[in-house]
Formats: sequence, structure tokens, C-alpha cells
Amino acid sequence: MTKRLIAGAAVAAALAGGLVAPAAATAHPAVSWTACASGFECATVPAPLDYDRPRGPQIALALTRLPATDPAHRIGSLLVNPGGPGGSGVDFVQIAAPYFPASIRARFDIVGFDPRGIYRSSPLLCFDSYQQAVASLPALPFPQTPAQERLQRVADDKLTTACARHGGAILGHMSSADAARDMDLLRRTLGDRKLSYLGYSYGSLLGQNYANMFPDNFRALVIDGVVDPIAWATGRGDQARKTPVGTRIGSADGARATLGEFFRLCDAAGAGCAFSGDASRRYDALARNLTAHPATVQNPETGATFAFTYNHLIAVTLGALYAAAVWPDLANFLAALEAGASPAVLGDLLSRLRTGLGVTGSYYPNDVEGSPGVTCSDTINPRSFGAWQRAADENERRYGYFGRIWNWTWSACRTWPSAAGQDRHLGPWTTRTAAPVLVVGNYFDPATRYQGAQTAARLLPHSRLLSYAGWGHAAYFIAFNTCVNDQVSNYLITGRTPPAGTVCQPQGSPFAPPSALTKAAAATAATAVVLPPAVRDALTGR
Repeated sequence: MTKRLIAGAAVAAALAGGLVAPAAATAHPAVSWTACASGFECATVPAPLDYDRPRGPQIALALTRLPATDPAHRIGSLLVNPGGPGGSGVDFVQIAAPYFPASIRARFDIVGFDPRGIYRSSPLLCFDSYQQAVASLPALPFPQTPAQERLQRVADDKLTTACARHGGAILGHMSSADAARDMDLLRRTLGDRKLSYLGYSYGSLLGQNYANMFPDNFRALVIDGVVDPIAWATGRGDQARKTPVGTRIGSADGARATLGEFFRLCDAAGAGCAFSGDASRRYDALARNLTAHPATVQNPETGATFAFTYNHLIAVTLGALYAAAVWPDLANFLAALEAGASPAVLGDLLSRLRTGLGVTGSYYPNDVEGSPGVTCSDTINPRSFGAWQRAADENERRYGYFGRIWNWTWSACRTWPSAAGQDRHLGPWTTRTAAPVLVVGNYFDPATRYQGAQTAARLLPHSRLLSYAGWGHAAYFIAFNTCVNDQVSNYLITGRTPPAGTVCQPQGSPFAPPSALTKAAAATAATAVVLPPAVRDALTGR
């Protein structure tokens, strides 16, 4: 098994065929950019595996950048994280950056990086092949019954055992605190006196780590689609002992509220939504029917079929709620399921939904290990399997359809190796920063509920909350809302926050016919969304 970790050497040089002295890798390593995509440049920068041993083993941090279009008025680099955890910043920036607002593209080099342990940046690899990693996964996106929960436990234990045996040194150094230290190293390496940062979803946690650890080192920091950092790290009271991270961050609550908006707007659209007419009741009946009688879906690319169960319905619905631009496609698929359409028709409609969300069926080489590698490094979770089961039951009772899928999202954390020894930041989250932090929250976000943004804004004494009264996961660029884009772009360029209490209103309904420009931009934004692994699995029929 090949590991991209080289003791006492700068990995960038090692990958090029040579070694440099460790001391050179710990100062301000020079960046050697090379052309790697249309208009983009790529580079690899060495960073300490362990910041307590800066001259020790080094890892590789993979970067890409889209250079500023107006170099004469360039402010600096805008470092971007797309979320996950486990999302590739390199891929996100190469997909999305060309469509960022022109004012941002003019004034910043837009820089994406794969966080440590992810994809190209010294990835955590617990299996000999990706096929072995996929084979370790349970058959369903998430467990619904006690028997399925037992299968989930077996799969989780198989993953954590493989990581304990084969994960290597990076396994113990994947916390967001270490990634924040990497960001400060990249700030210096890129020649920026102060950091400019845009973090979505999990990237909001990375941003909050940075703001609290390096409060004087940034000029502008945007967190969008925000997770409550206390709920993430430890929970409140005795939650760390009783409640898994996926439940205590309240994502199921956000998903429930967003699904309610899908039903409301679909019914209001009438003939403009294929599932209109008491959509909530019809969805409930469909869910009950699939529990007893799974549908058959045929993959249009391969011709293979798979059983589409209640579990798949919930996972696919959750994925579609991430991007309001694909809600008409979700409605079409639900109507076809309800009508008992043929496997081929269902496969075509699911493929359209999958394409709209940018899910191709290809995965990062460490997709299986990467997300738990970060989450379990950051968070404290129950060690008792019974606690996970009880939390799943309670989350479903409180929040309905999405209670279980979110509860079990990071269930490998129950037995994750090296979690307790991580150099992680568990708080405080209330450091006063030199520059203001801009916190962006959607009213109806299926992954990071609005309360997360409200909490983060209350915790950070020098912050401003920008609200979007719309739908989907995250807002800036993703929602293609002019108000949000203008407010965030102005802050990134000038450092001035919007007026207190600013709420951006949505521009029409997801079911209203969009203009060609809006449709194209929304589709591009949707493909940049980082979805949970269980959702991607359901969309591809894996």
C-alpha cells in the first residue's frame, strides 16, 4: 500500500524525484505553480505532519488556483473549502471558480486545497484498493431496522479495524485544528499578510477553528452553511456520552423544514410541479409503499438494476434538498415512483437528478475513509452502540424521515482509532477577532440548519449574520441569489459587513421557469455541492 508520507522530507520534492532538508520544509516553502487545467495552475506544498514537531515528517498539501483577472488591483488569495468533510477543494475550485462573481475573480487568486488526509493531500488509505473500501460498506445508505443496524455495526468495525492496521501516521493528524494550521502555513506560503477565506458547510467549522486559533491573521472570513461548533465538537451537557455528532448538530431538523418547503412550493406551483396536490400526504404514502414493496431502477449507463427501497428514497430526497435548482427533477422522479413507472424510466429520471447534483459515480480514492477521518478526529461521540441506536430512535421521533440517516452518518466514530489522541480544538469558540467574520445562513438548509449560523454569530463577538430566506445547502454562489452574492462579495473585497439584520429574499420559486442564464448558473452551482456519502451511494445505486 502506497502512502504519500515521507519522513523528514518535503513531499513535493520527493514526488518530483528528490528530497530536501526537513528544515527547508518548515519555514516558508516556495510554491512552484504549473499549468494543470484550462486557466488553472496546480502545486504541492509540504507541511508538518505534527505541528509540535515542525522539523519532523512532512505531508503534501495539494493546491490549485485561478489567477486574478485584474492583477494590478489584486487583493491576494481567496482560500476556499467546499465542505464535506472530505470534499476536494481542488475539484471544487476548478468546477466553480470560473463562475464566481466577476468582481471576485478580478481581485483574488481563487485557491482551492485538499485538506490533509483527503484525496491528493497525503490521503488516509485504509485498504489496498478502492474496490476493497467499497466492499466494506453496508448494502443500504443507512440502517432503518435493528437488523440493518447490526449490519451497520459490522461495516463500521471493519472500516475502523482496517484504518487502525493500515491508516498510517496521517490517521492521528486529521483534525480541523491541524487543517487550520495548514491554512495559516498556506497564507504565509502564498505571500498573504492576512488570510481571505470562504468556507462552506464543514468549511464553516474549519473557518471557526481558524478564527479562534488565529484571530489576528485574517482580513475577511466567510462561513456559509454553518455548523454549531459546540454541537459538533462535544455537544452540551452529557451529549458527548449519549448523542452522536450527526444527531446533535440538528441536521435532521433542517432537512425536515426544507422538505416542508418543497411540499408547500410544489403544491403552490400546481401544474408546474409534477408532484403537486397534497404533496406531503402523497410522499408519506410513497414512503410506506416502498417500505413494503421496493421499486426496481435500471441504470441507463450500465443496464444493471437495483432495488430502490425506503432507505434510498430518504437518501435521494435529502440529496435533492441540497440544491433547489433540482427540485423539479425530484418532483418528476417522485411522481414516476408513485405511478409505478418502468425500471428504465425511473433510471433515466434518477440519472437526470444525479447529473443535476454533479454526481457521476466516480469517487475520491479515499471517499470511504476521508469523511470519518476528519469527523472522528474532531468530535467526541458515544462508545456504546446502544446509545447510537437510542439516539436514532429519538431523532426519528422528533424529526421524522431524516432522523436516522443523519444519526448514522459518522457511526464509525464509535470505535475510530486515534480519536482521543488528536490535537483538536474543542473550544472556546468565543475569541474576539481583529477583523469581523461574516456568517451566512439559509432559513431552509437540509444539512446545516439556520440555528447553526445564529449560534456561531452569537459565539463570535466580532461577527455579523447575513440571512437568506431561501432553500438549499449554503447560499453564496450556490443559491445564485443576487442579494447574497452582492453582500458577500462586497465584504470579501472591502471587509465591510452588511447592515445588522440583513435578510436576502429568494428570487422566485424553484418551480418557476428560470431564465437560460439563471438555469445554467444554478446548474453549475449545484454540481459543486458536496453530498454525504450515503446520498451519493443512493443516487448511483451502489
